[in-house]
Formats: sequence, C-alpha cells, structure tokens
Amino acid sequence: MHSKPRHIFIIAEAGVNHNGSAATAKKMIDAAKECGADAVKFQTFTAEQLTSRCAPKASYQRQTTNHEESQYEMLKKLELDHAAHRELFSHCAKKKIVFLSSPFDPESIDLLDKMRLGIFKIPSGEITNLPFLRKIGRLRKRVILSTGMSDLNEIKQALDVLIASGTLKKNITVLHCTTEYPARYRDVNLLAMLTIRDTFKIDVGYSDHSPGIDVPIAAAALGASVIEKHFTLDKNMPGPDHKASLDPQELAAMIRAVRNIEQCLGDGIKKASAPEQRNKACVRKSIVALTDIEKGEIFSESNIAVKRPGTGISPMKWDSVIGSKAVRNFKEDELIRL
Repeated sequence: MHSKPRHIFIIAEAGVNHNGSAATAKKMIDAAKECGADAVKFQTFTAEQLTSRCAPKASYQRQTTNHEESQYEMLKKLELDHAAHRELFSHCAKKKIVFLSSPFDPESIDLLDKMRLGIFKIPSGEITNLPFLRKIGRLRKRVILSTGMSDLNEIKQALDVLIASGTLKKNITVLHCTTEYPARYRDVNLLAMLTIRDTFKIDVGYSDHSPGIDVPIAAAALGASVIEKHFTLDKNMPGPDHKASLDPQELAAMIRAVRNIEQCLGDGIKKASAPEQRNKACVRKSIVALTDIEKGEIFSESNIAVKRPGTGISPMKWDSVIGSKAVRNFKEDELIRL
C-alpha cells in the first residue's frame, strides 16, 4: 500500500541560459512561473574557482559555442555577480516561485547560505568533491543530489559524507541523471532511478537532458518526487545549453503532462473508484432466467444464464445456484432470486 503521492517538485533549470544577463534571467523567472514550475534554478560560480584556464570544453560545448575559446573564457561570460543573485532572489519571492541555484565552489555555497536558501542543489560534477559535500552537509538544509556520471558506490560515498556532516537522510533527494547534452534515449537508463531508490531507501527524482518531454513524463509515472529540466527563452540564442533546452511552450506542455500523471498515480490501493462503483450495476452481470421458469423447477444450465445488469446474484455463485429449486415463477431474462 502506498501513501497518497506527493506533489512532484518541478525545477525549471535556467542554468546559464541567461547568458550572463540579469534582465534575461528575470524574464526566465517570469516564464518559469507562467509555465507552472515550482522552482527556477540558476548556477552560482566564478570561472576562476570553477575551472583551470587550460581545461578543455566538453564536446557538446565545442559544438554550441566558439571552439577557439577555452572553458574558462566561456564560463567567465556566464557568471552572475552577488548583486544579480540578490535581485533574482527577490524577483522570485515577488513572483512566488522558489529560487534555487547550484553552487560550484565554497564561496558560492557561502553566498547562497547568506541568502537563506532552503534547498541546496548539488550538481553531478561535484558528487566526488569531498570538501564541497562536507560544507553543504554541515548546513543541515534540504539537499537535492544529482548523480550524472556516477555509480552506486559513488552515490553511497556522497550520501555518507552528507549524513555524517549533519544533513538528515529524509531531507535528501537523489536525482538520476545522464550527463550529456542532449542525452540519447538509449543512454537515459531511467530504471536506474528505481535502483537508487531501492538501494538507499531514499527519495528519488530525475534531472533530464534528453530531447523533448517524454522522459520526464515517464519519470513522473515511475515515482520521481523531483523533476528538473533545462529551459531557454530561445533555442537559437548563443551559448552552450540553449539547443538542448525546452522553450517555454514545451516546458508548459511538460509540466501539464507531469501534473496529469501526478493525479493518475493515486494512493496505490486497488479498489473500485467512485465512478466505477456507479458503473458496476451496468457493466457487471447477474444470473438470470434463460427461459420462463416454474416455481419448484430445478435451476440448470438449460434454464439460467449470465447477463447484465449486475444487480442480482453474482455469477461467481453459479455453482450454488445450479441444482437448487426456484422459490417462485421467473420470466425469461428476470434476475434469479433464491
């Protein structure tokens, strides 16, 4: 038996799709709210602390940005400063949508903590970063942990660090994720989300980088409690993540579908619903007279049958009716009474 399903927490991942502009980021907050998301998530980092100057770009980044610039040069243009963070935080409060951001370095954790962030999202790339995990664990906040590129042992180690540092297990949600942009369907391995849930007895969700909206909907049907999906105001904008993101119309369609699935999941108890109770009489069958039957006549396969409606004796009682005597006359098609 399952308890009533929770509201699925949907995170519209703005990421760096604001291209370093606070004004664009505000428009993304507005769009996420209009689409029905619970939260909008950004990324908090300084290029200096996130990457060395010689680090190469990922292949998808080389395809979507100037291949001659370094990862450092690309990220430098995508930073949001402290003032922009505070501006976006207050804009989210005004719009009544949760502000989230993934920190990528210790200073960024401190900034978000000072802003009184209630939920800390740990990006996939930091799952093996012990000092980072420890610092977030000590905050004792709610944690959403993405697990792209990791195996069960790495997830266990990260969870152990967070819990040992002071974060309660019940406050952690682990997101299955495939770190590729876009992720091919055959690389999604969505059932791994259930493996994580069953292995660690923990809340799970899904962070999606696959094309379109099919996979998040499937994740909702499988029991994800959190779903995260990248979105952009315009897929044709310059930048590394726009092409693998949903536009607002697609995001709204995904959220509508997830909300529909949420209602479909129910409480897990197999029983007739209220409309089904009303339909039982019309759809089920009863034992009826196949021919006119005289009082005292013996019921047999030649004088009774099974037909709708289902308001009489259940056909499951067939064996006990056969061989008994009619207590009165019955006309053809009349419900048999004993």
